[in-house]
Amino acid sequence: MEITYHGGDGCPLHAISIGSGPPLVLLHGGGPDHHSLIPLAEQLSDRYSVILPDVRGYGRSVCADPARHTWTQYSDDVAALLDHLGFQRAFVGGTGLGATITQRTCLEHPGRVRAAILISVEDIEDDEAKQAEIAFMDAFAERVRTDGIEAAWAPVLPGLAPVICALVRDAIPRSDPASIAAAAAIGHDRSFRSVDELAAITTPTLVFPGMDERHPAALAENVARVLPNGRLAPVSLSDTLRTAEDLADAFAPAIHQFLAEHHDY
Repeated sequence: MEITYHGGDGCPLHAISIGSGPPLVLLHGGGPDHHSLIPLAEQLSDRYSVILPDVRGYGRSVCADPARHTWTQYSDDVAALLDHLGFQRAFVGGTGLGATITQRTCLEHPGRVRAAILISVEDIEDDEAKQAEIAFMDAFAERVRTDGIEAAWAPVLPGLAPVICALVRDAIPRSDPASIAAAAAIGHDRSFRSVDELAAITTPTLVFPGMDERHPAALAENVARVLPNGRLAPVSLSDTLRTAEDLADAFAPAIHQFLAEHHDY
């Protein structure tokens, strides 16, 4: 099912829905679009209505205004999607950027997330590292504007997990350059100042570690410890995962088990 809804600022946003059952919103990472999670959604659709948004700035959810790319706006977009569909609460999860949005949604709309799934958690920088992140994202946006999306990703992809590289490359032809450049402005916003802030998230949460510098495994392990109801997943990203189908095969069983335990939460 194709879904068109609007963020709180009126921005038109898009999603698809697969399957039937309790709602499960899965948010893709920064670079890919909702297509990256279709194989995972298909494996979960026997028990859930899996909703795959194009996060603001990506895929069909075009937003070329840098000022509209903030963590609060992203979490509000999740709430707007649930409102549009008539759901008070849903399971929510995501990969990379989507994992950060999930954490922010747990904090800013705590009554709306039944349980959370974090796949390849993004790094939480100290002050010095945050300045480097801002410079990195600004340079990425400038390359998009001057040379195009593919050229902008060229120096970045070698340092990322193989499956992330594949999903990013797959999404490039469906991406709007001005929107992708604007989305890089999220680098100027601060998701969290330290892992300790996550102690305020009481939502049951399953954490899958990443495997590269931007998604460090050690951070994911720390996040699972800090979250009052956090749990480290039995699998993580690895070099053996190369495609969206690989990711689905690796993670779907643990997600199925976790969500089944929290149906009544």
